[in-house]
Amino acid sequence: MSADSTPLLSPAQRKLVGFAIGFAAFCTIGWLLYVMLAGVAGFIGAFSGVIWPLAVAGILALLMRPVVTFFEHRLKLSRPVAVVLLYLVFLLLVAGLLVTFLPALISQLLEFIAYLPTLWQKTVAWSEQHFPEWLAIIRPYLDNPTVKAALDSVTHQAQNLLGNVAPTLLSAGAGVFGLFGFAASVAVIPVYLFFFLLSNNDPTHALPEHLPFLKKEHRDDVVFLVREFLGILVAFFRGQLLIGLIMGVLFATGFSVAGLKFGLAIGLLTGLLNVVPYLGSILGLSVALPLAYLQPDGGGLALVCICVAVFAAVQLLDGWLLTPRIMGKQTGLHPVAIIMAVFFWGKALGGILGMMLAVPLTAFFVTAWRFVRRKYFAA
Repeated sequence: MSADSTPLLSPAQRKLVGFAIGFAAFCTIGWLLYVMLAGVAGFIGAFSGVIWPLAVAGILALLMRPVVTFFEHRLKLSRPVAVVLLYLVFLLLVAGLLVTFLPALISQLLEFIAYLPTLWQKTVAWSEQHFPEWLAIIRPYLDNPTVKAALDSVTHQAQNLLGNVAPTLLSAGAGVFGLFGFAASVAVIPVYLFFFLLSNNDPTHALPEHLPFLKKEHRDDVVFLVREFLGILVAFFRGQLLIGLIMGVLFATGFSVAGLKFGLAIGLLTGLLNVVPYLGSILGLSVALPLAYLQPDGGGLALVCICVAVFAAVQLLDGWLLTPRIMGKQTGLHPVAIIMAVFFWGKALGGILGMMLAVPLTAFFVTAWRFVRRKYFAA
């Protein structure tokens, strides 16, 4: 190039071209991620009957492995005998809980389902008494045949869902992939779990052998990230299940002592549904507060305030004691990030499975990004 020749692009044009190429690369990466997530969601939806029993059994195996190891070492048992002993202890605990709490819980659930039409009528009557102007605005739209048909359909489906889920959970399974498939998938979980628990090896022990196409450094990074994900998964579900159980007992005790109708069932379900973050709290409050206000005997604003106080006390206990002691800082996610993650993964993975895995998946990706950034982009 001669000394007096000029470059093809000026500095400003080179910056613009570089920005355009970088933006195109960013959009391409985003599109590839979208296609990958859509493919994963489609695959999970198509083979959910095969995947979710394996996933449940795998998570349960990770949670119960330390108990089997404890039985094996302390009681000097072989691994299969230790697994069988764990099954026997679990069956005895479940049988004791069923005999103790199940009759009252099922009775309250069925009574609550039967009480729903009465609760709706009381809600409408209270609204007509206190907010007639709002009803005057809404009623013309409710009289529209299209709107009325849609509301009737939604109400009918919701009542059918509640009525079928509460007694047996079988019809809900039939709506997903058939009654027989649901029963078979539930029945095969203990079989998967038994064989998973028989293995005493680290789940990632043989992983490097399956990644010969990677360099040793990159292979070690992949194994490290998989172990991090399993650690986050175990810590989250072990902690969340224990916290949900404790919160359910506290909610049930508080609501029952306060005199809330169906307090045992609502409290236990409110706590246990918190396995999906905030789901139990939202559903529990949306049911408990209207029920407390419109309850025929002993209801009203005083009972609402007592229920809110019970809810606030349990939430404070969870925030200050249970979660810090049991969960620690395993996830390190902001509450807003957790809410967004629940909606995102619920949509990406097609429903309740994605919502349950939202927090560990998000925590893993945050950890993986920090690791990759620190190791490969530190410069």
